[in-house]
Amino acid sequence: MPTPELISPRSPRVTAARRLAKRNFRGKERLFLAEGPQAVREAAGHLAGGEATLVELFATLEAADRYADIVGAARDAGARVHLASEQVIADISTTVTPQGLVGVCRFLDTPFDEVLKARPRLVALLANVRDPGNAGTVLRCADAAGAEAVVLTDASVDVYNPKAVRASVGSLFHLPVAVGVPVEHAVEELRAAGVRVLAADGAGDRDLDDELDQGTMGGPTAWVFGNEAWGLPEETRALTDAVVRVPIHGKAESLNLATAAAVCLYASARAQRAAGGCRSVTGN
Repeated sequence: MPTPELISPRSPRVTAARRLAKRNFRGKERLFLAEGPQAVREAAGHLAGGEATLVELFATLEAADRYADIVGAARDAGARVHLASEQVIADISTTVTPQGLVGVCRFLDTPFDEVLKARPRLVALLANVRDPGNAGTVLRCADAAGAEAVVLTDASVDVYNPKAVRASVGSLFHLPVAVGVPVEHAVEELRAAGVRVLAADGAGDRDLDDELDQGTMGGPTAWVFGNEAWGLPEETRALTDAVVRVPIHGKAESLNLATAAAVCLYASARAQRAAGGCRSVTGN
């Protein structure tokens, strides 16, 4: 059995990768970590600005054998592949139980102007969302609902936070993501592009069911989702075309951010696809 190339957590390559767990190092290097087979597989097949997104891969011997197709795809993409000890992987990984694969990836965010030029029909706008797990989960929901873009405002969490990357379960590599956009600018430009901007808020004066029944949800739409704890401030709600609440038919006090986002995004997706029928999530 071959000896792992990187046997010491003090190796310069390991040190450089480990630093990417911190936002300031990610920003300086414009690199981030993708952990686990699903994320690494998606990264290996992704291009950003014409360049391969995956630049480096660390894998234990067991993982390299189990996921030989992923390691092969990484090599085909031009990534430098390191066989590493479990200690090295544990040192780089930010998870309690690493899966044996950790990729180093180039930033892949899309300029907001390019998002607008693509004339998206469904957009998720995260305004002041601070929890990386929630951000990643909303991104995953947006991808599943067929959204064409996700926009994170300048007050939101770093989408390259390892927890956000994990929570997206590969969806970070599937659709354009714009970051650092002031919420006022984002809403103004989306509206100017003919996109109806809706704020999702439990205290909204409009009901999502009523919006669907009235047939107002079929056009290009951007949903604005706010902070997990205190929602959207009045000044942000005032920027939008309408403030919409998800109806609570039972006794639950409220829905969490990711669940509300999924309901809203799928409501828009359903309305926009009504003429052609709803796509089955199973493909049948």
